[in-house]
Amino acid sequence: MQGMASADLREELDCSICLNIYTDPVTLRCGHNFCRECIDQVLDTQGGAGRYTCPECREKFQDRPILRKNTTLCNIALRFLSTHSEQEEAAIFCTHCIHSRVPAVKTCLLCEASLCGSHLKVHSKSEEHVLIEPTTALGNRKCAVHKKMLEYYCTNDASYICVSCRLDGEHKGHKITAVKDASDKKKEKLRNVLGKLTSKSKETEKVVRSLQEHKKKVQEKAAGEIEKVTALFTDIRRKLEDLEKRALGEISKQENQISIAICHLIKQMEIKKDELSMKMYHIQKLCNMADPLTILQESDTGDLCCTEEEDEERERLDKQVHDLGNLNEGLISEIVHAGLSDFMNWVKRMHVQAAVDISLDMNTACEDIDISGNLKTISRSEIKLYHPARFQYYPQVLSSSSFTAGRHYWEVETSESGTWKIGMCYPSIDRSGDDSYFGDNNKSWCLRRYNNNQYSVVHDSKEIQLAHKFSCQTLRIYLDYDAGQLSFYELGDPIRHLHTITTTFTEPLHAAFCVWDDWVRIL
Repeated sequence: MQGMASADLREELDCSICLNIYTDPVTLRCGHNFCRECIDQVLDTQGGAGRYTCPECREKFQDRPILRKNTTLCNIALRFLSTHSEQEEAAIFCTHCIHSRVPAVKTCLLCEASLCGSHLKVHSKSEEHVLIEPTTALGNRKCAVHKKMLEYYCTNDASYICVSCRLDGEHKGHKITAVKDASDKKKEKLRNVLGKLTSKSKETEKVVRSLQEHKKKVQEKAAGEIEKVTALFTDIRRKLEDLEKRALGEISKQENQISIAICHLIKQMEIKKDELSMKMYHIQKLCNMADPLTILQESDTGDLCCTEEEDEERERLDKQVHDLGNLNEGLISEIVHAGLSDFMNWVKRMHVQAAVDISLDMNTACEDIDISGNLKTISRSEIKLYHPARFQYYPQVLSSSSFTAGRHYWEVETSESGTWKIGMCYPSIDRSGDDSYFGDNNKSWCLRRYNNNQYSVVHDSKEIQLAHKFSCQTLRIYLDYDAGQLSFYELGDPIRHLHTITTTFTEPLHAAFCVWDDWVRIL
């Protein structure tokens, strides 16, 4: 269709006198166009007879007509000539069509000839006749010394040679392979690289989908929190408008922080995905090429595979994905709870549960610790007692009650010095041996103080140091069993969030306490 349109345009640009494209076109009064030189010659001839007519429509003129230059038509003709000339120069035509210029569809490296569709049908199909896209640049495919086609690859010299180079002795004893064999070997290597990159691409897509799902869950949970907080302040909005803004602001801040982190990771993963796609596209393009020399002259395919730096970058991104947090519902609830001290009973029913009454189970207490009569205070003791459920080697004790669902919190007070651990653990924890120490197994999670007011969070022998310096000895432990969150707070002014552990709980949870010296008291 495009060729037909071009042909129709060409016909419109032909002068009816010379039958060529207009040169300096002019217009007669009747509206017909001619080359200035062509119409001048016709008018000169007609002048001898004393009458003038249009060569096209035969309209008569009493006097020699005035010729007006057609600027628009002139510009169109010039542009058409320029475009047509460029296309003819860039086109590669069939070598065998000597009576007409027929565009070539393939070039044979052996015959050094370009072929149209018709000549390609009768061309030899043997392997030595390598067909590539039409080209006239065959110079870089010939030996610079012997002017013969490069048919072999010398592995020792990493160079391409012709048959004469192979026979003249310069490459004697070298490992010589056919260009096609070397190309096939490189293609195989490229396919291996492509397979690895494809796997990496799928992994990246999986991480991106996971991040997007995580972002959606965070947004849904944030929306739910906003609804609860908004409902809480419906009846007391005038007095507590400032508190409502603080609570909603905290939710939005947490959502924005997590969303920004997720969007940043998604962006990095998308960039990584695009890089992998570009490498895959380049390799696929090489694998689809028929010309072995073009494939072999490409840069080393080792650069296309993942480097150690890229693997380290991937591990860093994976760690960031793993470290993504969730909404800190405990802190949100505490902000609301503290602001509604005058309405505590109503707030407890609407938003948070009351502090649970924690009592200690004396039957689990190590014989080296002492439990107060009200079962609220833990301290070191010299009295030796025995019970089969007791912890034997570490000064530890569990709560008598356990938690299997819902949200709960309790508060403790500690001495100004000393070493202790407070947290949660499963009842199936060992009661003796090194694995029975809170935090040194996968059945317990705890906040630890040691070495003159240094703090850390410990689980499964993995420790996270806390940089915050404590100024208050009253702490709150907040458990959301269903969400799999255990949070620690310092109840100073203001309340400070220390750390939130996120996991999946699979057993009932008991409050856990360990005291090496001084004391810890449940409030």
